[in-house]
Amino acid sequence: MMSSRFHEYMELTKPRVVALLVFCAVIGMFLAVPGIPPWRALVFGTLGIWMASGSAAAFNHLIDQRIDKVMARTAHRPLATGHLKPHQVLTFALVLGALSMVVLVVLVNPLTALLTFGGLIGYAVIYTAYLKRATPQNIVIGGLAGAIPPVLGWTSVTGSLHPFALQLCLIIFVWTPPHFWALAIFRRDDYSRAQVPMLPVTHGVVFTRWHVLFYTILLVLVTLLPALTGYSGLVYLGGAAVLGVGFLYYAIRLLNPPDEFFAMKVFNYSIVYLMALFAFLLVDHWVMEPLVQHQGVVFERSA
Repeated sequence: MMSSRFHEYMELTKPRVVALLVFCAVIGMFLAVPGIPPWRALVFGTLGIWMASGSAAAFNHLIDQRIDKVMARTAHRPLATGHLKPHQVLTFALVLGALSMVVLVVLVNPLTALLTFGGLIGYAVIYTAYLKRATPQNIVIGGLAGAIPPVLGWTSVTGSLHPFALQLCLIIFVWTPPHFWALAIFRRDDYSRAQVPMLPVTHGVVFTRWHVLFYTILLVLVTLLPALTGYSGLVYLGGAAVLGVGFLYYAIRLLNPPDEFFAMKVFNYSIVYLMALFAFLLVDHWVMEPLVQHQGVVFERSA
């Protein structure tokens, strides 16, 4: 009974979605400094960001309970099934959110806490409670909340913002529409039944497929920024190029897909794409950093 209830509360945090967000935040931490980030920022920054993301996800369950009940993808959620009551979910979300702020303010730094709180409000309130129901551009406008984790990771370690962290945020921001619209194409009947104005519902599947392609082209261009601005090297550039070609293949193929399930293949590839892209950033960082330090020592000695 206890393990079942624990599982239900854990499901409120959307573990798989939050894992991707925390992964991007942790990569941001490692990119912010040479070597290993300070343990305090790494441990408590990760914990605070995870709890805040889980809190935002729980608020999403609470606000979307009517929608979740009529969508096949979400009908199994603990609030939709009645296994948890609204007051339990609200209490859980508030406590988890409050604890995340305590951890980040006291054990990390106020800037990270402030930005994390902004991301929580952006996802739980601005996107879920308003944008999701207000406009078919909900994913585009609300995507900033989900794009902020690398910035949070960076500020956890450094206590300051940096142009490179903002580039990482931009990458996720542009990645979000083709990622989510692919899912929305496959689940368009669900969204229509729930009266959520997702792009495939309001403008049709063909229109959405073209938007997936346009945003994928933009994404491939944006992912070149770290290399073009000197924040990463050839390892990342090569990886980003290969991954980008793969995403473009899926986006172009989606214009005339072999079957209905191809949209889910695009969606699944987009997740692998983002994880691999950030992994290439980290590998590039570890490969290039010793070279930069070595060149600095050689320059200093020659001077």
